[in-house]
Amino acid sequence: MFSMSVPWWEFVVRGFVVYAFLLVFLRLTGRRQIGQYDPFDLILLLILSNAVQNSMNAGDNSLIGGLISATTLIACHSIVAQLSYRSRRVSRWVDGIPKRLISNGQVNQKVMDAELITGDDLKAALRGAGCLHTYEVEQATIETNGQITIVLRNRDSSSGTSDAV
Repeated sequence: MFSMSVPWWEFVVRGFVVYAFLLVFLRLTGRRQIGQYDPFDLILLLILSNAVQNSMNAGDNSLIGGLISATTLIACHSIVAQLSYRSRRVSRWVDGIPKRLISNGQVNQKVMDAELITGDDLKAALRGAGCLHTYEVEQATIETNGQITIVLRNRDSSSGTSDAV
């Protein structure tokens, strides 16, 4: 339980390499996969965690080895969070930047394609914002967390409604 089959520092190196690999891999796959977990994405994450387990622990199942690996991952995450907080450049690389999907009712198909957002995904976000058509949208943005934010155009309050008090 307490006897390790590899030196402690190897757990640290392995943990750092796996963390860096997954950070780059998940960043390159796009924010949609990170921000919205459907069953397909969840399965991928579960399989990824199982796949990298052995590369992190080198076949060592000791308690100490597991704790060293976990501590390394938490430390890597904390360091990346601090660097992202302190450096705009690092933050943009790690988190990305928001991208406009719709401007003044016009869909930006290049951004949709790059972010792997289908027309059905966009329609669902529009319905969630209370509209059905893109011409009702002043701006739709995919945020760095993968969520789609919709800003509707100002609706004319005088068209067909009365101001009843």
